Parts: sequence; C-alpha cells; structure tokens
Amino acid sequence: MIKKTITSRSSNLHRQSSLWSKCKDLQSLKQIHALMIISGFNSNRFALRELIYASSVTFSASIHYAHKLFAQITQPDLFMWNTMLRGSAQSLRPSLVLSLYTQMEKRYIRPDSYTFPFVLKACTKLSWLVSGLTIHGKIVKHGFESNKFARNTLIYFHANVGDIGIAGQLFDGSAKRDVVAWSALTAGYARRGELDVARRLFDDMPVKDLVSWNVMITGYVKQGRMENAGELFNMLPKRDVVTWNVMISGYLLCGENENALKMYAEMRSAGEHPDEVTMLHLLSACTDSAFLDVGEQIHQSIIEMGAGELSIFLGNALVDMYARCGSISKALEVFQGMREKDVSSWNIIILGLAFHGHSEECISLFEDMRRMKYIPNEITFVGVLVACSHAGKVDEGRGYFSMMRTEYNIETNIRHYGCMVDMLARAGLLHEAFDFISMMEIEPNAIIWRTLLGACKVHSNVELGRYANEQLLKLGREDSGDYVLLSNIYASRDEWDGVERVRKLMDDNGVWKEPGCTLIETDEDALRNFLFDSRP
Repeated sequence: MIKKTITSRSSNLHRQSSLWSKCKDLQSLKQIHALMIISGFNSNRFALRELIYASSVTFSASIHYAHKLFAQITQPDLFMWNTMLRGSAQSLRPSLVLSLYTQMEKRYIRPDSYTFPFVLKACTKLSWLVSGLTIHGKIVKHGFESNKFARNTLIYFHANVGDIGIAGQLFDGSAKRDVVAWSALTAGYARRGELDVARRLFDDMPVKDLVSWNVMITGYVKQGRMENAGELFNMLPKRDVVTWNVMISGYLLCGENENALKMYAEMRSAGEHPDEVTMLHLLSACTDSAFLDVGEQIHQSIIEMGAGELSIFLGNALVDMYARCGSISKALEVFQGMREKDVSSWNIIILGLAFHGHSEECISLFEDMRRMKYIPNEITFVGVLVACSHAGKVDEGRGYFSMMRTEYNIETNIRHYGCMVDMLARAGLLHEAFDFISMMEIEPNAIIWRTLLGACKVHSNVELGRYANEQLLKLGREDSGDYVLLSNIYASRDEWDGVERVRKLMDDNGVWKEPGCTLIETDEDALRNFLFDSRP
C-alpha cells in the first residue's frame, strides 16, 4: 500500500525533477517506481505526483498502470485526482474518467476549476450527451460556469455533442474575446457539416490562432472540399504538423494518392518534421497505389525518426504495405523485427503469405501464433483457409474450419464458406463442394457459385456447371463471364448443342460480350478480390 499524501494548495502545479527526464517508456517508469519503493519515497507527496503524472499523462499508453498505482494511494491530493482525470481523458479509454469522477464524489473530494474540463472532454470524445449535461449542471452548482476553461470546454461539448444553441449562448459576452472559444464554436459547426456558418465565424475572428485555422481546414477536408481546404492552407501564415497531416489525409480520402505524396515532399522541403500520423497516412497511399519504391523511402524515414524502434501501428502498416506491393520477404523481415505485436500484426502477415502462395510458411506462422498464446480471430482463419486451399491441404483445411468454430467460438461468415468451397473445388471434390454449399448456414452469394462454376470448367463437369450457372441467374447476375464459362465447359466435352443453347440464352437475356475481348477476371481473381476485403 502506498502511504499517505498531503493535500496540496495547488491542484495543477507540476515541476518535474531531473530523474523523470530519463524516463522514456513504461519499462523505465517501472524501474523508477521500484527505486522509489526501495528508497522510501513511495510516501513522498512530490515523488508520487511525478509518478502519477508520468504514468497517466506523459505515457498515455500506460493509463492502466497509472490506475493501479492510484488505487494504492490512501489519500491522493486534488492534483493527483485531476492528473488521473486528464490522463484518462486523453487516453484510448476516456470512459475511465467518469468512474474516476464518481469515486471523487463518493470520497467527498471537492473539485476545482481544472476538474470539470477533463470530465467534459471525455464526455465529448464519447458523445455521452446525458453525462455531459449532468457535468454541466455540476459546473453551475460549483460556480465554475464563468471560469474560462470550464466555459470553453462547455462550448466545445455543446457545439459537438449537445445543443449548438446553448454553445452560442455561452459564446456571447466575454467569450468573444477568447480565441479558444471562437475555435470551439467553429469546430462544432464544422463537425456538424455547417461549413458556411463555421466559415463566417472563422472570418469574423478578431484573432486567429493555428488551432482555428486547422479546425476550418479539417472541416473542408472531411467534406472532400479540397479546393477550399487548399485555399486556406495557402493563406495560412504558419503551419504545424497537424496542418500538413490534415491535407495529406484529405488527398488520400479523395483518392488523390500522388497529391498526398507531393504534399509530403513539400512538408519536408518546408522543414516540418513528420510524426507517426504522417507516416501512417503515407504508407496508406503507397499501399493503395502499389508505390513500393516510395514505400521503401518512407520506411527509411521511419527508421531515422524512431532510431530503429517501430510502434505496433507503424510496424503493421509497413508489413501491410510490403505484402500488398508484392515484397513478401520485406514484409516478413519487418514483422520479425517488431518487438511488439498484436493480433492484427499476425493477421496481416498471414494474409500476405496466403495470397502470395506461401502456404507452408503461412500455416507454420499460424501455429507459431497459437503457441505464443495470441488468440486468432475471423480474419486470421481467412488467411489460413486460403493457404490450405492453395496448397491442396484439404484435410488440414477441414480441421481448421472446425477449430475456428469449436475451439475459438468464431462465427462463420461468407468469406470462410467461400474459402472452403474454393479449397474443395480446387481439389476436384466438386460434389463435396456442392454438398457443402447446400449445408451452409447463410445464403451463398455469386462469388461462391462462380467459384464452383470455374472449377466445373477445369474438371469438365457439365451437370454441376449448369446448376451453378442457374443459381447465378437466380441471383440476377447477368455477367457474360458466367455464360462464357458454361459455354467452355460444353465445348471441352464437344457438346456443341450445349454451346449453342448458352449463346441463345445470352441473346434471350440481352447479355452480350464485346467482340475481341476475353474474360479478364477469372473465378480465382474474383475470389481473391472478395477475400481481400477481410484484410485488417
């Protein structure tokens, strides 16, 4: 148990000692904590403040560790409560703020003007209207409505989640002299899609800070109005990394990947240092456009930025980029070099190996994943079943399909069924594939029937091919390729009457194939595209 603390006269004062400047990650934080215990500083108020601040605010990813520490402090002061609220609000689990504030009330801890903005920020992030309105009432009750921090947070809450009219009422008066209040109201209108109102507010601002410029540019970007966004971007006297990231993401959302990469080049020329968000955006552009050479340059920049250390997000993005661009060896190299991995990391490399025909490596990696106690999900099994299909491992595929449902309780979806049909059909087990389709718990789609039809062509099975084609017609899919496949099945058996019947059926249904063209997308291509939607 961490011992007593003394109530502080200031709940927001924080001076960091030189010791904490050496704290770079959660591991070093734990080492300092252990040193505090050994040295008897676990009852020192200032040392505890720094410990709570570092674990909850400096390293937001360690918020759960911070909560464990905080629970052991018998009498935390208001600074510690507010610090925990702040860290929780900016973490990936803002819902922790409300439970923490409830504890404060139960322990009769009197809040100050710094307390409620953190709680309200969490309500805004979570879009919790009722909780936010309750906090608004408490702000009024404690007399903080005129406090500029509380008021600005209220404006932002109501503008984004609550009543825009109330936000406007709070804005009238002294708030009009505060650039933060202007930005909060402008952001609210922009987020609601009322860009004309937002732009009028923006133009009327007596003073515009960088946040207000970024708010307005972001509003245009979210609606795909890149011309308007670019106009403001060019007018902006000074930009930061957020400004550049917003523009890069905007071009990506509009499918203008080359413009996104050009924007990055301008960013570097302007002397702005990219951050992790920038790199994630750029890797997305390289992945979608198969710009392997550019992706390799981005990879090198990431290494230089992080001194060789990769976060999970960047590592996953790099593996995905290399895999989708066809460089599976580089994808494996990055994956194996990642110190930290999550299920998505495994899924990306397993799918990459499967779709590039490295079936043995894919299945081996899946078994490694299980041995290391990672829990596979529905996406993992898509990759494994594709690998079994490509390698002709029918028995193994049946086993994994059963394992998915019995051992991991994963609900089977259309992609898993598609993989099984493809696997059986490739192996020439057409009747078993047909029986499998008839036993499916969900309605088979066109991809599944087309997979069976394509296999019937390979194995010259006219009867099942005709049935698969009939099912496609029932689905209302008038694709000339389906008729061509069926016609080819008849032709392979020298059943020319069947070929003529297919051609007549095409004429009767108004289906035509452009002369001189061949069927570009095979049944395998269609299935691949269908399954690619399963990528993380």
